[in-house]
Amino acid sequence: PPPPGQKSAMNSLSVPAVTQAGFNMTVGPPTSVSSPQQEKELLYRWILDLNSLESRETALLELSRKRDAIPELAPLLWNSFGTIAALLQEIVQIYPYIHPPVLSAHQSNRVCHALALLQCVASHPDTRAQFLQTSIPLYLYSFLHTSCRSRPFEYLRLTSLGVIGALVKTDDADVIAFLLHTEIIPLCLRIMETGSELSKTVATFILQKILLDDTGLAYICQTYERFAHVASILNKMVQFLARERSARLLKPVVRCYTRLADNPRARQALATTLPDALRDDTFQEMMQQDASIRAWLLQLRQTLQLAPATQDLFPPQTAN
Repeated sequence: PPPPGQKSAMNSLSVPAVTQAGFNMTVGPPTSVSSPQQEKELLYRWILDLNSLESRETALLELSRKRDAIPELAPLLWNSFGTIAALLQEIVQIYPYIHPPVLSAHQSNRVCHALALLQCVASHPDTRAQFLQTSIPLYLYSFLHTSCRSRPFEYLRLTSLGVIGALVKTDDADVIAFLLHTEIIPLCLRIMETGSELSKTVATFILQKILLDDTGLAYICQTYERFAHVASILNKMVQFLARERSARLLKPVVRCYTRLADNPRARQALATTLPDALRDDTFQEMMQQDASIRAWLLQLRQTLQLAPATQDLFPPQTAN
């Protein structure tokens, strides 16, 4: 079923792209001689196979493997009758296996193939708006709520984060507006605190992209409670990085701090609460190895040094 209060994504699936394309689909296996026409027919066959429970697993595997090589895949998936509904079915049918956490590696791999195809749809300019309008990202939040550290669950969380990451990577204001009305920020903050290094990195990247949007920055800095929660988790990330050096993770963490410092109230708070590790030589080696880390960290230090003192950092209100 769709998320509470949301319209079913199935209502948007009414254009059979395969039929409109005019290709005569054959039932038998493809011929051994490959041609552009036959490759297209094979592609459309896989899309049609998503509607069959018997052939879906193979179709998911093949399409997810080849998604980067097929520029038109996202519109085909979205406009083909029943395809998105089939992908959503793959997602909801494993809900019973995440609480309690009994998801198998095979189940995780299969649903992650479906998520990879949804990521393709989320990142394409011709399908991104419809993807948001049908609130499909909400179907993934149950996976982000999980805390089991086994490989199947970590893979599931990471792939789900990848879908959200593909959305925010487009720098679309509508994407940020949608996400701010969901629980994605606290979900990302929890993964930043408890996830694997790679999951931490993707979750921090999502937070960074939200902060880089003016509406996102204003939302997080609207109240002290919101800012303090974000700053607390970023502080823990810095402590983690002081022990486990990772330039890949440090970069979005520093970028989050520099963007927070663009807000006057947050800048005043950071002037006295910025972790010592970002002020001293703790990350000197990574600064020497990565010019972007060096540039952002030096900018952050300079910005906070110039911050004037003030008494009223945040208005006396609480987060919604």
